[in-house]
Amino acid sequence: MKRLFRLLLILGLAAGTWSCADDGTPSVSINGGTDFLSLDHLARSGKITVTGSLGDVMKESAQLAITYVRVHAEEYGIDPERLKKCDLHIHAPEGAVPKDGPSAGVTLTTALVSCLSGIPVRGDVAMTGEITLHGNVLPIGGLREKSMAAYREGMKTVLIPKDNVPDLYEVDDEVKKNLTFLPMSDLAQVLNAALLKPKSVSARHPHPAKKAKPVEAAIPPTPEKPKPGAVC
Repeated sequence: MKRLFRLLLILGLAAGTWSCADDGTPSVSINGGTDFLSLDHLARSGKITVTGSLGDVMKESAQLAITYVRVHAEEYGIDPERLKKCDLHIHAPEGAVPKDGPSAGVTLTTALVSCLSGIPVRGDVAMTGEITLHGNVLPIGGLREKSMAAYREGMKTVLIPKDNVPDLYEVDDEVKKNLTFLPMSDLAQVLNAALLKPKSVSARHPHPAKKAKPVEAAIPPTPEKPKPGAVC
């Protein structure tokens, strides 16, 4: 159950769109459905609250995401001084369902940047990956299951950690035919691939985002055929 919920969180944020509720709370919805994760940012004292029965590892991922956004705020048109004074509340329903694990790190970061900058996330992209304090993307487990879920949700592109490319041989052939896997080394690449960048947004950026290194689609490795007489 925990593993499935982490997977849904990863896909939900990537497949969703950001909007503001009547009370001004930014939220993400999946395929026009109900709110899946909401972010509340109010001009107060800079307090951070994370709720939704999250385990310690996932809370740490949220904290890392917030730190990264604060450091790189100006690159995405976010006022760093205002951000310091904002109360951030991240909630992942359902509250009674325990959730944990580091693989939602890239998704939480993307969600925060999108919410605070107003830049929407592409609706055909799923993503997964652990993050570090310096914005590096680390490998995750369960790539086969996560890729299958992305395929079933109608995604076109999946952002995966670069170190997970060798694991693509485990992914079903039908899934590999219909999905493009982009290997990510750092969060700059993730945000460059996941965020839409209309011309009206770029004009607000006093400090343009660091140019991400070009990313080529990962070619799933082909398992070596056993040599004659070899034991399989």
